[in-house]
Amino acid sequence: MRLALAALALVAVALPASAQTYVVRHLNTPAGERDPDLLPAGKAGAEALAKWFRGKRLTAIYVSDYRRTRQTAAPITAARKLEPIVYDPRDTPALVARLKATKGPVLVVGHSNTVPDIVEQLGGTRPGDLKHEDFGDIWVVKSGRSRHARFAR
Repeated sequence: MRLALAALALVAVALPASAQTYVVRHLNTPAGERDPDLLPAGKAGAEALAKWFRGKRLTAIYVSDYRRTRQTAAPITAARKLEPIVYDPRDTPALVARLKATKGPVLVVGHSNTVPDIVEQLGGTRPGDLKHEDFGDIWVVKSGRSRHARFAR
């Protein structure tokens, strides 16, 4: 019996996260700056993202420690009264472990070079490489499946 329980526990750890995870790249910024603020189009996109989440449950919001990710999440964090959780964008495995341990649906605001890895490591289909001008997309990952949607143009 103990062996069966131990095997079941190992399988549960190896399975992808079953809670829904939303992964979005930060919104519109100027090219080539280290830690820019969102452009007006990015601020409008952040409001569109907040509207996209109306009626959807969120238990946590993860952002990197950059202005553009914090500003992308700001309308949602304000509306939900959630304090964003800062993660290190250089350590995707640690972030994914935290996401899998979080109960309930979560939002991750990432970067062009982190979003594909995050989606894939959560068990979803890896998105193609993102270019600087790729803004307004969201990937929804649940139970090892992912789907892609647009929330802003």
